[in-house]
Amino acid sequence: MANLTPSLTLDIEGAGREFFLTLKAVGNLKYDDYESITSEIGTAFRKVNKPIINVLIDGIDIQGVGLKAVFDDFHLGIKHNSALNKVAIYGNKKWQATVAKIGNRIICGEMVYFENATAAIEWLEQ
Repeated sequence: MANLTPSLTLDIEGAGREFFLTLKAVGNLKYDDYESITSEIGTAFRKVNKPIINVLIDGIDIQGVGLKAVFDDFHLGIKHNSALNKVAIYGNKKWQATVAKIGNRIICGEMVYFENATAAIEWLEQ
């Protein structure tokens, strides 16, 4: 797992076209955090033809997200939209559940909110 910033770690595992991406956020996310995500993800999937990506967003320790970071997150999702198979948001805040509901209507794959990490991972592995 790579520590991209003090607030963010990213792990990308996979082979061929299938990938499992784990994103752990702590504290308040800012624009710089998303800048590092974009670079890492771009590098990982640049040479993959039609990747299939399952994502676990561990937001249990996140406090908030800056407005510019929200727009960057939205842009990142649009950029890789066709590759997103499943996105699980693990957290404990009402706004995270709302983000999952909105995201589920926007991305090509599925996005679901979980308050249990094990349930989130099991869903992603189905």
